[in-house]
Amino acid sequence: MSSHHEHGPVAPTTLEAWISAMSRPQPSESGRLPSHSPTCAGCGTENPAGLALQVDATEDGVYCVHRFDHRQEGAPGITHGGLVAAAFDDLFGFLLYRVGELAVTRSLTVEYLRPVLLGTDYEFTARVRDHAGRRLHVDAEAVDQVGDKVATAHATFIVVDLKHFEQGTATTGP
Repeated sequence: MSSHHEHGPVAPTTLEAWISAMSRPQPSESGRLPSHSPTCAGCGTENPAGLALQVDATEDGVYCVHRFDHRQEGAPGITHGGLVAAAFDDLFGFLLYRVGELAVTRSLTVEYLRPVLLGTDYEFTARVRDHAGRRLHVDAEAVDQVGDKVATAHATFIVVDLKHFEQGTATTGP
């Protein structure tokens, strides 16, 4: 039985290639980390609806500068809060490169301190607070161009085995 995706067949090696890339990232000389996958909603370069985050490794975590655009608008001129949360969640995913574990988001809490404006650069940073057993606790913040904090996020990730990700490649009925 072949594997299918709503946009067509999924190559049998897609999952294996993704797992290999996630477990052995090769950052560029500048420290830029590779996207989770070309079609990732947060960092994929081939997803026209995605955020296209470009994330760098830092000494104690990860970092990116991001500017939300009109496609991410909530209220006029303001980024939709769900997309700010998506940016944090994807940024946390880059911490998994640093930890060397496959894990998934268990919970994510975002505190919005100021409006996140469209067309403005924001610096996002994330770091691991604690890693005990299968639980990984992570923290992040976004600051504006003058250094004012506009949002913070805290999440718990749970380390999972490969079977968890096989569910995404299973063929499902209509």
